[in-house]
Amino acid sequence: MRTNLSDNDSHEIETLKDYLRSGLDIVSIGLNPSLPSVRAGFYFANPRNRFWRALNASGLVTEPLKPGVAAMERLFNEYAIGFTDVVKRPTAGGEELRAADYRLWAPRLKEKLYAVAPAIAWFHGKQAWINYLYYGEGRRETADWGEQPVRLGQSRVFVTPNPSPANAAYSLECLVIWYRRLKNLRDQSAQA
Repeated sequence: MRTNLSDNDSHEIETLKDYLRSGLDIVSIGLNPSLPSVRAGFYFANPRNRFWRALNASGLVTEPLKPGVAAMERLFNEYAIGFTDVVKRPTAGGEELRAADYRLWAPRLKEKLYAVAPAIAWFHGKQAWINYLYYGEGRRETADWGEQPVRLGQSRVFVTPNPSPANAAYSLECLVIWYRRLKNLRDQSAQA
């Protein structure tokens, strides 16, 4: 399902809806929606995106899910995994985003995350995390992969390589390793 959000006072944009509510174990946070995802109506819709393959191999889900709206609904309702983006304006690639996009959207993401307070805020890519941190939290820091020393309210923060086909420097196997580490953190959080 798609939703329209105003990105300024003069017009509306078509983008992906957020999958957010209280009680989520994980909120997956992408940099921004891709054009193929907005057309298809679900996150990570590009067939070359490795998200779904890495997710299915990670143990975060108990059975393989096929990319689509039904899988999004199952992740949200059965696995307590939500979805949103740092910037809600869709583009063909992240390089099209500007500082103005982050200034507009990162504070909105902050409000959402603090309101729903997931156990883990999962950022796809250092660019997503660093830009959120600067424009949403007013902090300029570097980032490593994995759990970050910073919390967002009560939420732990975990950063994995972006599964986008544009980020070919990280293999599917590498993504699976990081997604399994995320699963371990989720399991630890559930036991705490």
